Amino acid sequence: MIEIKNLGKRYDKFVALFDMSFVIDKGSKFGIVGINGAGKSTLLRIMAGVMKADKGQVLFDGENIFENQSKKAQVLFLPDEPFFSPIANGNNIKEIYKTFYDFDESIFRMYMGLFGLDQYAPLRNFSKGMRRRLFVAIAFASRPKYLLLDEVFDGLDPKARQIFKNGVAELTSQYGTTVVIASHSLRELEDICDGYALLDGKKVSRSGSLKSAQDNILKFNIAFDRIVLRGDLGFEVRSFESSGKIIRIVCLGDKQEILTRINLLKPLVIDEMNIDFEELFHLSAGGQSL
Repeated sequence: MIEIKNLGKRYDKFVALFDMSFVIDKGSKFGIVGINGAGKSTLLRIMAGVMKADKGQVLFDGENIFENQSKKAQVLFLPDEPFFSPIANGNNIKEIYKTFYDFDESIFRMYMGLFGLDQYAPLRNFSKGMRRRLFVAIAFASRPKYLLLDEVFDGLDPKARQIFKNGVAELTSQYGTTVVIASHSLRELEDICDGYALLDGKKVSRSGSLKSAQDNILKFNIAFDRIVLRGDLGFEVRSFESSGKIIRIVCLGDKQEILTRINLLKPLVIDEMNIDFEELFHLSAGGQSL
């Protein structure tokens, strides 16, 4: 389990994180999302123990990660732009990771094949997407207890994204790895994650189970034989769209109570719809752009 407790970080006068707290369950696939500048990359670096927080702490299984070599050995952090030497090839990078992790060569070769990569080709000839696939292959083969990934979807084509999602599922199911992904790709995260944290205003605005969060927000398409305005509903809604005699609403509350109130208006049709992760983000972050 990872516990983020009252975390704060500033760069001179710029506040990157402010009193941030949430919990990541053991073995979960956890998504961290937020608007640009929300502090996702800073948060991951502090979680990885490569940057020190100004206040608060990050606990892995009850132990502080910063300057804790035994805990750091259980964590693999893949930043948005991993460092590599211009003269290095994939095999050189792999050998470095082998000194730190319980590396499985067969897994590495499998993913290099799936990604269509040559481990002996120089990285200077790789595109960003090819480098991303290489480091993902290394991360999967390293089988860490905790895997932290920053903007991992950038540069991955649809086929590579599906291979990545399958690999994350295998890591968590077979090895119990806790995977944390910070990303702008909300729809991709929805396919993978069971937990989430939404960063807004340098703080966590919402966190917890993704399914529970989606279940607590109700979305309906409703058809009437007349024009119905927002004020006619008699209850608060988070979003209201009207197209002739059809309205679409998003609201919070008890489902049966909301349906009872809607039925008082004598609708022709009530169609309940699913809330996706992107809509959940916009409802929580005030519609700000990623």
